[in-house]
Amino acid sequence: MVTPTGKGFLDRHGKFILVAIMMLVVSAFSVFVAFAQSDEDTVVSALTGAEETTASAYESVLEAEKEGANVSSLLVQMNVAGQLLAEAQVAYRIGNFGEAVRLAGICLEISERVRNEADDLRIRAYESRVMGFWLTVSGSLVGAFSVGFGGFWGWRVFKRHYYRRVLRMRPEVSSHESR
Repeated sequence: MVTPTGKGFLDRHGKFILVAIMMLVVSAFSVFVAFAQSDEDTVVSALTGAEETTASAYESVLEAEKEGANVSSLLVQMNVAGQLLAEAQVAYRIGNFGEAVRLAGICLEISERVRNEADDLRIRAYESRVMGFWLTVSGSLVGAFSVGFGGFWGWRVFKRHYYRRVLRMRPEVSSHESR
């Protein structure tokens, strides 16, 4: 379309349109970069959370083992969590952010479950140890009381029996002593 001045629309507004198109392309690219950066931040956050939870779970398992709990099944689960964490880190390094977040999430769930189970086992092992202590103390006290009472009762029975025998004895006079 030609304007009354003889110049076309593109001639008059060409620079403005060119600048607008450039701004649109730059803004679209920056939004893409921002989303890509946001995805990477999400992956790093997920990996960091999974690493911290896994380390915390290993510490809980170690504490439960020190209390005397059987943690063999928890160690198997921790090996699975460690393998998933390693796979998530590999996926992150090759740029597969979705898979990295998924694997880190599974690792996080397993680690949290193991940590909770380890804490429960640690508490149960402690309670069992305390119960064993009190059972030993009470058993020892009952045993000591039984031995003391049995000894006293036995002594009284023996003493009574001995006195009866002694009192039933008659002095024997021998023929050699009477002369």
